[in-house]
Amino acid sequence: MGELLKMKTGKINVADLAKKINKKLGIEVAHDLNQSDPVSVKDWIPTGSKWLDLIINPGQEAGIPVGKITELAGLSGSGKSFMAAQIAAKAQEKGMLVVYFDAESAIDTDFLERAGCKKDALLYSQAISVEKVLNQMEYIMNEYSQAQVLFIWDSVAATPSEKDLEGDFNPQSSMAVKPRIFAKAFPKLTIPLANTNSTLLLINQLKTNISSNPMMALVEPYIAPGGKAIEYFSSLRIWLTKRKSKASFAIDDEGTRIGSHVKCVIQKSRFGSEGRNCEFKIMWGNDIGIQDEESWLEILKRSKTPNFSVAGAWYTIIPKEGKPFKFQSKQWKEKLQDEKFRDAVIDLLNEVMVEKYKS
Repeated sequence: MGELLKMKTGKINVADLAKKINKKLGIEVAHDLNQSDPVSVKDWIPTGSKWLDLIINPGQEAGIPVGKITELAGLSGSGKSFMAAQIAAKAQEKGMLVVYFDAESAIDTDFLERAGCKKDALLYSQAISVEKVLNQMEYIMNEYSQAQVLFIWDSVAATPSEKDLEGDFNPQSSMAVKPRIFAKAFPKLTIPLANTNSTLLLINQLKTNISSNPMMALVEPYIAPGGKAIEYFSSLRIWLTKRKSKASFAIDDEGTRIGSHVKCVIQKSRFGSEGRNCEFKIMWGNDIGIQDEESWLEILKRSKTPNFSVAGAWYTIIPKEGKPFKFQSKQWKEKLQDEKFRDAVIDLLNEVMVEKYKS
């Protein structure tokens, strides 16, 4: 049977067959993978955290997968919108158009500019309803199929359905409407996203699991609203939660909250990295963005690389070229300002993390 199948396949030119199928259907759905590959991720948008980018995809520095759906969910005050704005700025650096659907009126022009976003490559749209957001995405991908777009939906949980807007304030009147809409919409969006190399970043709110089953609540302390469609169609789900060991907020000298300490967990991954986690700061004071440089030293201390050593209070980094760098932990931030030292640290981080996760 195997030989017969092989013989039959050998008589068929896959490229010609793909062309005939596409011509018959009037749309490009069949591909010769030797010529085009709409399935594999060809590019990534950096998240702003080097540690997170290094653990998302085994063996390489990754980020948010282009052409796929990613969910970024977090507790209130964890810094979801600030992280999304930084991802938007990174996408613009790659030449992508950013379409920002805002349901919470949580962002403003000043905030976006401080995060590094350029207004001339960003379309801001109020997320009036779930249906209108989905229709806009479909329209943009159909009418501007040559454009690479990053769609940011902030947030899925806060966007009402048309049923919510038409009805009263009784939650029973529109129960489970949004999950049913997502179950119908996401299958329609998945292939156009891949074909246009566009990306959908869903911002969601984590809520405490108040399940009637106490054991389930212990195993899964948080849940993300929106139904199973988000869970199923997302190639990557990143959850931001509070750290248990230290204070959850970054405080300045005057006692003002200027950021949050978060634990980042890869809740789901189609790249073999589910369950991995890291920690970093998301700042929203004068300096907007992710700061994870403090965590880099911890990564190196846990590693077994021969190019990093500890002797009492002193650390030594052996770069690929030049003399070794010796320093103490209290000098870490200051030393990172030196370009040669920083480059040596980043090279070593890449080597350590790629080696750790390559298998």
